[in-house]
Amino acid sequence: MSGDGLYIGLMTGTSVDGIDAVLACIGKRDFQLLAHQGFPLPDTLRDDILKLCRSGPDEIDQAGHVHRQLGEAYARATLALLAQSGHRPEQIHAVGCHGQTVRHRPGELGFSIQLGCPDTLAVRTGIPVVSNFRNKDMVLGGQGAPLVPRFHQRLFGAAAQRVAVVNIGGMANVTLLDEGKLIGGFDTGPGNVLMDLWIQRHQGEPYDRNGAWAAGGTLLPDLLSSLLADPYFRLPPPKSTGREHFNADWLQQRLPADGNARQVQSTLAELTARTIANALNDFAPQRLLVCGGGANNRHLLARLHALLDIPVCSTEDFGLHPDWVEAGAFAWLAWARIEGETGNAPAVTGASRAAVLGQLTLP
Repeated sequence: MSGDGLYIGLMTGTSVDGIDAVLACIGKRDFQLLAHQGFPLPDTLRDDILKLCRSGPDEIDQAGHVHRQLGEAYARATLALLAQSGHRPEQIHAVGCHGQTVRHRPGELGFSIQLGCPDTLAVRTGIPVVSNFRNKDMVLGGQGAPLVPRFHQRLFGAAAQRVAVVNIGGMANVTLLDEGKLIGGFDTGPGNVLMDLWIQRHQGEPYDRNGAWAAGGTLLPDLLSSLLADPYFRLPPPKSTGREHFNADWLQQRLPADGNARQVQSTLAELTARTIANALNDFAPQRLLVCGGGANNRHLLARLHALLDIPVCSTEDFGLHPDWVEAGAFAWLAWARIEGETGNAPAVTGASRAAVLGQLTLP
C-alpha cells in the first residue's frame, strides 16, 4: 500500500487527563490535520488507571477490567471524531492507539505495558488498529521511548538551524534536530505530573492554569537542590522514565517541614524548567519548540526562555497546535506501520537497529 490515506491517532498520556483524538491525511511527505477532539475520561476509570500505575493487590484482574474499559472509551472517541468530521469508518486506513501506560521498565529484558484493548477498539469501530508500539524497540535493546522524535523530525525538521522540540506532558521529553537531522532525544524527567498532583491536593484544581499559582510563589532553594540531586537527571541518554519513578512518594520523601504549598508549587515548576534547560545545554539549540499541555503554562515558558536565552515558541507557529502533536505522532506511527516505514530512531532510544513498530489488529 502506498500514497496518502486517512489515519486516526489516539493518545492518553502520563497525566491521565483524557483521550486526545486526531484525524489526519498522511502521506510520504505530507501531514494534514483534518479534525481533532479531546474526550475526558470518567473519574472512576481515571482513578482505576492511577491505582494501576503503582504496585498493589489484585493487579491482573483490575488491569484486565481497565483494559476493556479503555478499549470501549477509545472506540467511543473514534466514532465521535468520525461523526464530527463527517467521515465513515471504511474511509480510515487505521487507528494508531498508544494506549495508557501503566508500567514502563526499560533495561535488560525491559518491557512497557499499555492498556486499552485493541480488539475492542477494532471490533467496535470496524477499523484496523495499530498498537503496542514500544516493546519491539525494547527487545532490540532500546528504551521504547520517546517515540515521537521521528514525527517531530517530519514536521519540524525543515529549519536550517539547531532546533529542540520539547513535549511537556506528565513527563517531559526532548527531540534534538540539527538542520533537520535527528541526532538525539530522551525523557528529561517530570513535566506536569508533580505540579498537577500538588495543585490538585492543595487547591482542588486539575492543573495550574497559566502557571499562575507557581508564578506567585517563591522558590525553596534547599528543596530544589534535593529534587535536582536525583540520579536520573545525571544519567546519560538514551533514557526514559515515568510515574514509576517520579510520583507522590518520591516528592513526599524530599519535602521540607516548613515550606508552604505555594512555595512548593513554584519549586516544582522550576524543577521542570531547570531539568529541561540542563538537558539541552550540550546541544545548545537556537530555538525551542514546545508542545503538550505544558505549552499552555506561561510561567514555565517564561522560565525556559530565561534559562536558555533563545526563542521559545509553540509548535502551532510551525504547523501543528501543541495539544495535538502527540496524538498526531501515533496517527503517523500507524501510517508508518501500514507503509512498512521505520518508526523508532536508534539515536534516540538506543535500539540496535531501526524497526517497523506496532502490531496490527483487524476488526
